[in-house]
Amino acid sequence: MSAEIICVGTELLLGDILNSNSQFLAQQLAKLGIPHYYQTVVGDNPERLKQVIEIAISRANILIFTGGLGPTPDDLTCETIADFFGAPLVEYPEIIEDIAQKFAQRGRVMTPTNRKQALIPQGAEVLPNPTGTAPGIIWQPRPEITIFTFPGVPSEMHRMWQETAVPFLQSQGWGKEIIYSRSLRFWGIGESALAEKVASYFNLPNPTVAPYAGKGEVRLRISAKATSEAAAEELIAPIEKQLKEIAGLDCYGADNDTLASVVGQLLRSAGETVSVAESCTGGGLGQMLTEISGSSDYFWGGVISYDNSAKVRMLGVKPEDLDKFGAVSGIVAEQMALGVKSRLETTWGLSITGIAGPGGGTETKPVGLVYIGLVGPNDELKSFEYRFGTMRDRWFIRHLSACTALDLLRRQLLTR
Repeated sequence: MSAEIICVGTELLLGDILNSNSQFLAQQLAKLGIPHYYQTVVGDNPERLKQVIEIAISRANILIFTGGLGPTPDDLTCETIADFFGAPLVEYPEIIEDIAQKFAQRGRVMTPTNRKQALIPQGAEVLPNPTGTAPGIIWQPRPEITIFTFPGVPSEMHRMWQETAVPFLQSQGWGKEIIYSRSLRFWGIGESALAEKVASYFNLPNPTVAPYAGKGEVRLRISAKATSEAAAEELIAPIEKQLKEIAGLDCYGADNDTLASVVGQLLRSAGETVSVAESCTGGGLGQMLTEISGSSDYFWGGVISYDNSAKVRMLGVKPEDLDKFGAVSGIVAEQMALGVKSRLETTWGLSITGIAGPGGGTETKPVGLVYIGLVGPNDELKSFEYRFGTMRDRWFIRHLSACTALDLLRRQLLTR
């Protein structure tokens, strides 16, 4: 037995609205231990929706619909489901009364079109909507099929799921086991390289291990099925330990950790501080650091030295080195790091200078060339060269630069 999520709305297909409902429902199904193998997005078209239902009932027993429950002509989810299973629609007076009361509370009068939302397939139970006007349904049109419908508004759907759908599913025996996951996060190693190192773990039955990548980092998701979160964590713990030992410093954290939060913890534990000097990232590195609550304990500020004159005046970069080596060079990155460390009197200085593109590159200094400077308590200057590629877009090169700078500082803090 498994579930399928079906999100209805042409606006989803066009990309006008981010489909966060499917993510929420997938996470909730895992908490109840309900297997879930497919998700479908379909536009506001009854014939295509019927095709989706036909496929879904051939491979799933629980069908969860979101969207298409409003009062407008293109809101066709409920009537299409009823038509597919050959059930008449019945008007529920209590739904009309509930909608009218909600309109009155807002100082408005219910429009005739809202009566459409009171039409429910015969035999279905109403899934109440405490905040909006569109109720859902819980319906078993066939003994082996259970259907849920929810409005597309995430806040309404979340509450309806928690208050009504979850208790119903638990009453049907679900929730005795959960699927609990932990994600290990990696920087400085590619997905294929990491997968090769841990390939033997991909065939485990429980917990399972799977890799995925995005925005420059790689993750390993460890998922366990157990009777409780504590029992799942017991299954995950030894696998997590082994994976971390294999990966070494390439594993920087887990779950909601970020490079900035991990660096912050290390600096706070050591009683040390950092300042940053940025050129091509334009403040992105400082933004990452200040996204962490309490970062003022260890982050004292930064300098955005975009123009060469700012590098000279504010950071003490030598004009002759700018002339000889250019702003995008290791020696300038080192002087930027030392300059900001000295002026802000921090333990560490971290700098970035590079070519984010799409223009500005040359044959010897292409787009994606970035230098990161680092100087620590002993004022030893270090610089690191990276070539993030000419095919990357400007945002991604800047993102990779800032994250890599944080990762360099993290590794230095852990290995000195």
